[in-house]
Amino acid sequence: MKEYKFTINGHDYTVTVGAIEGNRASVNVNGTDYQVTLPSSAASSVPAARPVAAAAPAPAAASTPAPAAAGAGSVVAPLPGVVLSIAVKPGDVVKASDPVVVLEAMKMENAIPAGRDGKVIAVNVKEGESVLEGATLVTLG
Repeated sequence: MKEYKFTINGHDYTVTVGAIEGNRASVNVNGTDYQVTLPSSAASSVPAARPVAAAAPAPAAASTPAPAAAGAGSVVAPLPGVVLSIAVKPGDVVKASDPVVVLEAMKMENAIPAGRDGKVIAVNVKEGESVLEGATLVTLG
């Protein structure tokens, strides 16, 4: 395993790259495990990984989280990005389709909807902050 330390937009990330098999790699970012798919050109330049005896199975690949599941209390980032704007404040009442946060990812603005009707309990991010996929943006009650 190789470990890397990155600082992106003022935030520190520790990235550990585990087993690489074909075009799939096990990666851990700040304590969260991910299964990533490498581009075919990158996969061909990576030597095949040898299995390690008694290695724990890699966690199942997680699908992209929904903005908020019905009945859930959190609006989560469906992709990593930078918070451009926040459209709500604690105490606001929102409908499921109301945008609560705008994220910039890969030079595109993404309006993140509340996902369910509710009242904003907390805003967990600030403008300009970098967030990872799955980070809680807003808590709804």
